[in-house]
Amino acid sequence: MRFLCLYKPGKPELPPTQQEMDGMGKLIEEAMNAGWLLSTEGCLPSAAGARVRLSDGKFIVTDGPFMETKEVVGGFAIIQVASKQEAIERTQYFLQVAGGGETEIRQLYEAPAAASRTR
Repeated sequence: MRFLCLYKPGKPELPPTQQEMDGMGKLIEEAMNAGWLLSTEGCLPSAAGARVRLSDGKFIVTDGPFMETKEVVGGFAIIQVASKQEAIERTQYFLQVAGGGETEIRQLYEAPAAASRTR
């Protein structure tokens, strides 16, 4: 099972410390080598971003920064694990290394195997 993990830092206005960066680098290396971390990236501050909304046939573009900091995504990871419970456990470990925050876990849709579609 693959899961998308959307990380929202507890204090998005503060950049990570060198110690936090070192710990995160170690976690990423271990997780990649173990095979459960497929991809991960951090996001630049929301001031460098924009939100695009389509409402009533019209696009609304709002440049950052965004006021509601608890909703700002600081990064993401795609993990492959055996269950939702394992995804939760891996995320708890990540949050300890990250020093707090919140992560939304969403299972990714996986199309049926080609062989099962042709039957």
